Amino acid sequence: MSGKKSFIAKIAESILKFTKPKYMDCDEDANDFLVEQSQNPDKPVRSIFKSTYFNEMQIFTYGKKESKNTILYIHGGAYIKQINMQHHLFCFMLSRKLDAYVIAPVYPLAPNHKAIESFNVIVELYRHLLENQKNITVMGDSAGGGFCLSLCQYLNNIKLPQPKQIITFSPWVDISMTNTPYNNKDDPILGEIGLRKIGESWAGDLDTKDYKVSPLYGSNTNLGKTLIFAGTNEIFYKDIVKYTEKLKDNDIDVRLITCEGMFHIYPLFPIPEARKTFKEIKKEII
Repeated sequence: MSGKKSFIAKIAESILKFTKPKYMDCDEDANDFLVEQSQNPDKPVRSIFKSTYFNEMQIFTYGKKESKNTILYIHGGAYIKQINMQHHLFCFMLSRKLDAYVIAPVYPLAPNHKAIESFNVIVELYRHLLENQKNITVMGDSAGGGFCLSLCQYLNNIKLPQPKQIITFSPWVDISMTNTPYNNKDDPILGEIGLRKIGESWAGDLDTKDYKVSPLYGSNTNLGKTLIFAGTNEIFYKDIVKYTEKLKDNDIDVRLITCEGMFHIYPLFPIPEARKTFKEIKKEII
């Protein structure tokens, strides 16, 4: 997608720059933040939206089980922030506009939990959906987008069917953050220093280049049909382009839709550029 950035998008970007967490760009602040987070006990997420439990994991649901489509939505937040109102509203819109039953798990996060723990519970949830729902799309933003891609690579290894399609927004495909230099100045949300620290915490005993945490380094053989959105000003842009080229080399049906000058996870914001995103998603799901 090209064209002039909307006025509303410019306002949103300015606000994001002003509120960007200090721990994203400072090593000491990143360490302090992880220590502070480790002292916060797990607790249920409160929301106006409906939630239930699956194997002791809280899950939010939107829409009706009998809907035409099913979406397993893995939320972003750099593996340290829980699902928020932005995610809730986006999932609600998905359920309404796509005739979909949307399931968003409140999966265990760093630093008190590691990737493999969340991986195991999400796989079981996916297995449950295969047995009880239809037309499954695996979808996620940022860290959740990377999680989706790793999950679908793993499904091949354990001989479970791929979803009907995979849709991700600004996926974090390489938590090792090794493809420098990154656009620290252009990205109003994320920073290389903080992401490296958080990535190491999330990986736990896994190598940060293990495909379960960094799908850029995994096998894409037989991966499902994939749609990826990215903004050219986000820190992950080069990694996302690199991963998309790998998918093409592996003969995967993939489309990368980029929006010139846009920031990280722009489709989740109430801006004109996001409306164009929904039109593209409808082409895949409806």
